[in-house]
Parts: sequence; structure tokens; C-alpha cells
Amino acid sequence: MQARILIVEDLADTRRLIRWALEEAGHRLHEAASGALALQIAQALRPDLMLVDVVMPGEIGGLELCAQVRQDPTLADTKLIVLSASAAPHERQRALAAGANAFLAKPFSPVRLAELIDEVLAAD
Repeated sequence: MQARILIVEDLADTRRLIRWALEEAGHRLHEAASGALALQIAQALRPDLMLVDVVMPGEIGGLELCAQVRQDPTLADTKLIVLSASAAPHERQRALAAGANAFLAKPFSPVRLAELIDEVLAAD
């Protein structure tokens, strides 16, 4: 399934890795390096799915971004996958409480990321 995916990650190298992992699937990929920029892009783009890093510079971190997306009626159907450098159970719980559909700890396998995206997009 081709989807509009917004990659929200402040590290350019990580964005490149994600892009590389997803290009073969034919998704339309967009990028944002901050939560504030991601929110603006999401409101204009209406992505099918957002990949959201937890720790980002600026006023809007990843979990706050997820909460704001969930509060916006025009983005309510957007799927959210939170990416975190912490695999601690409380991080997963915080992400899900903020509205994430799924959680993936870094470092992650590009294959696993692609599989998770397919799973989340297929779920309703």
C-alpha cells in the first residue's frame, strides 16, 4: 500500500536511514526536523502515517506532537509510530498514552520498520 508518510526526526542520518528503508515500498515520503514543523506539514499534507522521534529540539517534543495530532480533528485518523532510543517499558506506555498506534525502539531493523508500518496501516 502506498502511503503518505511524514518522518519526524531531528537527526539527518536517521531520516536518511528511514527514507532508505521505505523507498522501495513506493511510499510518498516527507520529512520534518522538529515537532513544530511537523505539525505544520501534517496539517497541510494530511499524512496517512507519521514516524515520530521522542526527543527533538524545540517546544514540541515527539510525545507532545502525538497528543496534538490526536486533538486535531483533521488529523485524527493519522497513524502514529513513535521511535525512541529508550526501550524501557515506561517509554512504550508513555507513547501509547500520547496516542501512538505503535512503538519501536532504536536502533531498529529497517525490515522491522517496514513491517511495522504495513501492520499499522492495515489495522483499523
